[in-house]
Amino acid sequence: YCAIRYPDGTPFEGDGRYLLRQASRRARKAGYSLTMCTASEFYLFELDENGHPTTIPHDHGEYFDVAPLDKAENVRRQICLTLEEMNIQPESSHHEQGPGQNEVDFRAAEALEAADNFVTFKWVVKSMASSSGLYASFLPKPLQNTPGSGLHLAVSITKNGQNLFHPSIEESEEGRQFVAGVLRRAAEMTIFGNPLTNSFQRLGEFEAPKYITWSHQNRAPLITVPLATGGKPNCFKLRSFDGCINPYIVFALLIHAGLDGIEDRLELAPACEENLFTSSEAVRARYDALPESLCEAIRTAQNSDFIAKYLPEKMRTAFFAAKQAEHDRIALADDRTAAERQLYFERY
Repeated sequence: YCAIRYPDGTPFEGDGRYLLRQASRRARKAGYSLTMCTASEFYLFELDENGHPTTIPHDHGEYFDVAPLDKAENVRRQICLTLEEMNIQPESSHHEQGPGQNEVDFRAAEALEAADNFVTFKWVVKSMASSSGLYASFLPKPLQNTPGSGLHLAVSITKNGQNLFHPSIEESEEGRQFVAGVLRRAAEMTIFGNPLTNSFQRLGEFEAPKYITWSHQNRAPLITVPLATGGKPNCFKLRSFDGCINPYIVFALLIHAGLDGIEDRLELAPACEENLFTSSEAVRARYDALPESLCEAIRTAQNSDFIAKYLPEKMRTAFFAAKQAEHDRIALADDRTAAERQLYFERY
């Protein structure tokens, strides 16, 4: 990992690590310390006789299954051992809900370290899968009618040694304001947190949130703030992102959104206790939703003063142009599923 600069030493506008450093510096200057931990899902697929990836799952296990239904125990163990040798500490790993789907969770780390760890983790997963004769895919929705793969991000914030979400968010004005700030900008950040046309096939089903809400225990909202137990530090968890993000940009925007919420003294809306996956259309209409397509997400970000404030113009222009071209390529294809597979499957 490195800093990318021009010959005169000025930072390159596309250096996401520089942008995340700026966001973390802003948080520290305001007296806040943030840590993040990722829980990333991915699929393991078989290879064909020529060594090319197929969409045949490695097994047909389900959530928290064990051997023999879970055939990936050895692969996950090798992933975790390799990460530990690289001084990256995974916390747990298990089989997920979908056939061939797995998850590895990490311990909390400072934002830049957490982003570096996530990038390294994806490389290790793909390398260990390949050495086992498999293909690892972080594509948000690689198979129809099966759960998508998300990246759940847990964020803890302390000020003067006090966790803002402990013992509860109800007792922390700044904690509520930070979450309110993130919710306010959730739609504008979607293009960075869900950056593929394939990303939007995952949202709104199999517990992947679509509506901009929060709750303590409900699984449907975008953000959950679990109730603290014992002395364990509490956090809030975002559940909409997927594993194809650039973590540096996403984490930086997340920090800025929350800090803006504190500075603007935003009020946090009441918690959503409805199951928005099964509730009526009238109930869902009460809540704002994330963009429904890549094109809508691009337009929302392009019209955002928040995005313009914190991301350099050169980066925004290049990123939006690339994403629009990606969208148009898929939209104009005779077979959109085949076009997505050709564009994304072996890349992500």
